[in-house]
Amino acid sequence: MKIRVLGSAAGGGFPQWNCNAPLSRSVREKKPGFLVRTQSSMAASADGQSWVVFNASPDIREQIAATPDLQPHADGPLRHTPIKAVVLTNADVDHIAGLLTLRERESFILYATSRVLQTLSENSIFNVLNPEVVERRELPLQGITELEGPDGPIGLSLETFSVSGKVALFLENEADDNFGTADGDTIGISLRQTSAQTASEPTKPEKDKTLYYVPGCAGVDDALRHRISGGACLMFDGTVFHDTEMADTGVGAKTGSRMGHMAISGKNGTLAALQDVALGRRIFVHINNTNPILDPTSDEAKTVENAGWEIGYDGMELSL
Repeated sequence: MKIRVLGSAAGGGFPQWNCNAPLSRSVREKKPGFLVRTQSSMAASADGQSWVVFNASPDIREQIAATPDLQPHADGPLRHTPIKAVVLTNADVDHIAGLLTLRERESFILYATSRVLQTLSENSIFNVLNPEVVERRELPLQGITELEGPDGPIGLSLETFSVSGKVALFLENEADDNFGTADGDTIGISLRQTSAQTASEPTKPEKDKTLYYVPGCAGVDDALRHRISGGACLMFDGTVFHDTEMADTGVGAKTGSRMGHMAISGKNGTLAALQDVALGRRIFVHINNTNPILDPTSDEAKTVENAGWEIGYDGMELSL
């Protein structure tokens, strides 16, 4: 199974278009080690020919342009794409706005929970994806789905599971202490090749070839720790290092937890919550422009690396 990080930043990207804070200035000034990052997205393929995109970033056109595997084949028809399906993990703008770019009457399957599909159906602008061309399929809140493209199975299966999160910002209900959040607003997925694709290696435990993708998460519980234990790789929410870093840097008032994202540091942070979980690799994605791990010389970057974590970047590739 081939995995490629298309976008490793949180909403707004890095640098964010209107951010003049030191980290964003550093990447604009092309200081060594500072990488431009587009908004959160990943792609996967069982055969290198048919691909699934996970979350349709507003930067998807740029991401496709940077990824030859996602471009029309040179010997293909006049209109063609290797992208056979798109999977959404929530309805955040930085995960659904890219659907509008994929509107050129190209057939693919769109997968999401009923809550996210409802959000799309209630916003008529998404009808530019004609349902007669782009089929919408509901993902269960738990259970295995064999992913398909317009022509049938593509050799990948995913299992969905609810994680702690928050309703998309544009759907928040300020009168509700929970902002209107419900099951299905945020999910994680486990992704693997189907058994037919992995039959040549029958002795390898299934989890050894499983990718867990959780780009948004407000908290880790025992159920999540148990689920991901033994996985080949975890790509996990790295939005903020410190819960209060937006206020600390003077660029905003919201905490990470208010935005539905747990901090990397602290007694209840990701490093502490997952330190004893057995994983082949662990990678932070969905990294906000305020997060000091974006500076490779920072103490925070060294802290996560010393804890066995990698800092995801656009174009990062894995093979499981």
